[in-house]
Amino acid sequence: MIVRKTAAELEKMRRSGLLVWRVLKALERMVEPGISTMDLEVAAERMIRDAGARPAFKGYYVPAVGRQYPFVLCTSVNEEIVHGMPSPKRVLKEGDIVSIDTGVELEGYYGDSAITVPVGRISPEAERLLRVTREALELAIDRARQGNRLLDISAAIETHVQAAGFSVVRDYVGHGIGTRLHEEPQVPNYVDRRNENPRLKEGMVLAIEPMVAAGRAEVALRPDRWTAVTRDGSYAAHFEHCVAVTANGPLVLTRPEDNEP
Repeated sequence: MIVRKTAAELEKMRRSGLLVWRVLKALERMVEPGISTMDLEVAAERMIRDAGARPAFKGYYVPAVGRQYPFVLCTSVNEEIVHGMPSPKRVLKEGDIVSIDTGVELEGYYGDSAITVPVGRISPEAERLLRVTREALELAIDRARQGNRLLDISAAIETHVQAAGFSVVRDYVGHGIGTRLHEEPQVPNYVDRRNENPRLKEGMVLAIEPMVAAGRAEVALRPDRWTAVTRDGSYAAHFEHCVAVTANGPLVLTRPEDNEP
């Protein structure tokens, strides 16, 4: 069942979303050659708990893995697509890209967002991968309007990514969000007419998160059973925002509006 949120609930989700945004912006500033992904993890947990919130990912049980996720962040480097685990041994170097994904629970409501950050100077192709993935997310956000269908969002992502010569990762999708981290509906980044295709209505909140591979879309799992990587070793990028469908158009809950500090 898709749960539509009231205006009061959206305000609470906005507070959790903006906390995620502040954490990600601080981590983005920390990223440089020589820092470890565990350095990012420690800083993120401190910021979240200091704000009176609870990390959404840490302790989250995933049936497919059979255990709880042990960290606040997912930090996925280069060919890692999603769910990379922080480690003091994973030291970032010039030319890497790192996806940082995190969520919080504040006042009973969740926020969830992801960015992919260059480490120092990166290759032109990696720069283009990040740009195209960001653009795909923005195009998808613009489709999150009353009266559209869910697959309008999916089509915006897939069309833009494929036109750039990149591949949409199909094994992982976006999701509804609210009083639970993952709610209905699933939000695929590609069009498959077998998927659910509900009409978008006011109060729906979607975590839209294109995951894009520079090469082929096939996925493999590392032995840790969490970290998903491109099977061909190509770089992957991941950006995510939580977006509310409102009478006035899409409202991105995980970043400030133009007139906000």
